[in-house]
Amino acid sequence: MIVKMPGRSHQGPLPPLTAQEAALSSELRQDVQKLSGEIGERNTVCYRELTAAADFIEAALTESGYQVFRHEYVAAGRLCRNLIAETRGTKLPEEIIVVGAHYDSVLGCPGANDNASGVAALLALARRFAGKPNERTIRFVAFVNEEPPHFLTRRMGSLVYARLCRERGDKIVSMLSLETIGCYFDSKGSQKYPWPFSFFYPATGNFVGFVGNLANRKLVAKAIGVFRRETAFPSEGAALPGLVPGVGWSDHWSFWKCGYPGIMVTDTAPYRYPHYHELTDTPEQLDYERMTRVVAGLGRVIARLANPGRPST
Repeated sequence: MIVKMPGRSHQGPLPPLTAQEAALSSELRQDVQKLSGEIGERNTVCYRELTAAADFIEAALTESGYQVFRHEYVAAGRLCRNLIAETRGTKLPEEIIVVGAHYDSVLGCPGANDNASGVAALLALARRFAGKPNERTIRFVAFVNEEPPHFLTRRMGSLVYARLCRERGDKIVSMLSLETIGCYFDSKGSQKYPWPFSFFYPATGNFVGFVGNLANRKLVAKAIGVFRRETAFPSEGAALPGLVPGVGWSDHWSFWKCGYPGIMVTDTAPYRYPHYHELTDTPEQLDYERMTRVVAGLGRVIARLANPGRPST
């Protein structure tokens, strides 16, 4: 178990949003509203809605200037698709940074935080990296079928995709899974943990978490180190045994299974969010201002990972 991370978590007041961050906040709110408020529950049972969500994501990426690749396969008798868009690296194009988020929601849930928040972040980050030179390739992937009954099975969209990447020899050097990133509280006792982690981490759920297994401790440390250095927002990190509940509960698990490095960026989901997997997981539950700060910080993390030859700021 590795809980000591580089740098220090931000403490004290948060700076005002910049004009660029205010625009980002509006984007995030609009995309969460589209996916969760307008489209709603989306999975292989609510298949029309799942298709509508995929169409929306594909159109948004196309509008940002990407050529979108549909990775299609059949699950539960339904044709499902992962959606992939990438900006090719200039110096190290064979080295790939994957930024991923699942767009389906669990049965009976409109999935605003889980995981329209992650998809909205994915789309916002894709817009900001479109057309900009980076040393490594950055690949943005919207995954289908992360939720039960496909969760941690061979029909999970990210596992189907990660296996394809392994089969064709893709050199993925980092994978970031954006998973449930819109809930933040300032009240003590708002944050829970599996035993015994409450002894090491704060009881206030005002931070974003960077989580990986022990094999990915260097990637966890690198990502949170950049975030803490360049973003004024509370953050916590951990590299833990994969059997700890929650450590592998997202699409990064699929990349671990295929031998790729990956971590999850999260508000810790069921350990904080009272509407997790509930009908009440709706757009108005999210804290868009703090979510904006997280997404802006993730942009800086991705830029650092994608440009290993550039000097640190």
